[in-house]
Amino acid sequence: MVIGDLLRGLDYFGTVVFAISGALVAARRGMDLMGFAILATVTGIGGGTLRDLILARPVFWVVHWEYIVMCVLTAIATFYFVHHVRRRFSWLLWADAVGLAAFSVLGVQIALSAGTNPFIAIIMGMMTAAFGGLIRDVLAGEPPLLLHREIYASAALLGGVVYALFGVVLHQPVWALILGFVVALVVRALGIVYHWHLPTARSA
Repeated sequence: MVIGDLLRGLDYFGTVVFAISGALVAARRGMDLMGFAILATVTGIGGGTLRDLILARPVFWVVHWEYIVMCVLTAIATFYFVHHVRRRFSWLLWADAVGLAAFSVLGVQIALSAGTNPFIAIIMGMMTAAFGGLIRDVLAGEPPLLLHREIYASAALLGGVVYALFGVVLHQPVWALILGFVVALVVRALGIVYHWHLPTARSA
């Protein structure tokens, strides 16, 4: 019960922060409210949608419509308050990092519960975490963060590996959730800082 509540809370949290990152990209591109809603929604649910389609599962937001509502409400709130947010690109990166960490472990857990082996589950975690942002950037006409010279997808992969190790091998689901999230977030954060200070350096 505790694990289920944590996962659901993490899922909602990741959806909202990813929706914020999508809305901030819409702000950077000078879009209207509809553009905010579209980019926020595809960022919030895009990776999970692809995951469910590949795993032949019911697409999660078709069953649980509250995810669409959360994305749209987040887009509306960001639309009206974005002018009070300074350094939008900085906010975008950090919101995206939190969403990446949350979805990396959640995607692995969902794939494992669908009966996939840990290797495929880790890939599904990376897809859940990274592909919503990829769709967002393609629609916005921006170079995808996934293809930038910085640590992004590899952070999601490392978080997924930690989750699978502690959850499947060591049978410690709570620690798997906590450590997987923390590892993905810390690695992504280090990648952001490293990229800011050494823009010409190679990335993972």
